Amino acid sequence: MEALTRISWLLEQRRESSYRVEAFRRAARAAAQTGPDDLRARSAAGTLTSVKGIGKTTATVISQSLAGELPDYISRLQAEDAPHPPGGADDMVAAIIGDLHAHTDFSDGGAPVEEMADAAVAFGHEWLAITDHSPRLTVANGLSAERLAAQIEVIDAWNDDHTGEFRLLRGIEIDILDDGALDQSDEMISRLDVVTASVHSNLRMAHSPMTERLVTAASDPRVHVLGHCTGRRVLSGRGHRPPSTFDARTVFEACAAHDTAVEINSRPERVDPPDDLIRIALDAGCLFAVDSDAHAPGQLEFKVLGARRVVEHGIDPDRIVTTWSADRLSDWLSR
Repeated sequence: MEALTRISWLLEQRRESSYRVEAFRRAARAAAQTGPDDLRARSAAGTLTSVKGIGKTTATVISQSLAGELPDYISRLQAEDAPHPPGGADDMVAAIIGDLHAHTDFSDGGAPVEEMADAAVAFGHEWLAITDHSPRLTVANGLSAERLAAQIEVIDAWNDDHTGEFRLLRGIEIDILDDGALDQSDEMISRLDVVTASVHSNLRMAHSPMTERLVTAASDPRVHVLGHCTGRRVLSGRGHRPPSTFDARTVFEACAAHDTAVEINSRPERVDPPDDLIRIALDAGCLFAVDSDAHAPGQLEFKVLGARRVVEHGIDPDRIVTTWSADRLSDWLSR
């Protein structure tokens, strides 16, 4: 049921508990397996809740949808203030038509490839890169070469089945190892469209080695995007994490020299890079990628937060690769 899926996306944008979101996902799967005719019959008889996975709240959503009504649950959510208002960045939000950093349930995301693609289409994207984690990041269920190959087959099959203007890209968020090497085999990297490279371990590495580590990765011709470069988390309490330290000018000059985009990570707990580093990257002549780092379909809308930062810093939209058409992006990716 589209209404149940839509609710799950709205809840994800609001960072609601995964338990609450999953209740609507579970009901959507149950409704799809039950079929429209059976759903109508059960709705008329008041027995929808006898279907495993459908509870009282989700049954109400289904019944109102079947009656051609906008479910009350959606009306309430849509009546609330937007969790991330554009704040004057409406044009930039509309201009961002792609995303080079998004996760699925192949690693630590909450939805399958197909639903991430469907959400991207619904949110007005023209293309989306699926970039699940690489093997070393076991805590995030990083993909072995075999599992990445399986995901590539899923992405290719989706593109084969959807011949419209939207394109799904084969990608990875690859872990940058301590020496700047990339955490995946050369053969598998060669099969990908997009490589977003990020540091996830040893974030407190000393200043000079961290600089060398990031420069090595940013200079690798196979890397397209340097992801959340400081690794910081701006939450208070246990979720807080200070930024890694490195020579930002040296790192961003390497990015500019090798045509590697600096990610403006739009997750509200990251806000990475910090403002002072964005200014350094601007001065260095870098390209940028406004990415959601979405771990669920509704989180693709986090791009609003990145769009606001682009406007605040006066970055020329032409330097934002996630505003580029699929054809122009393809030329850059194959550089």
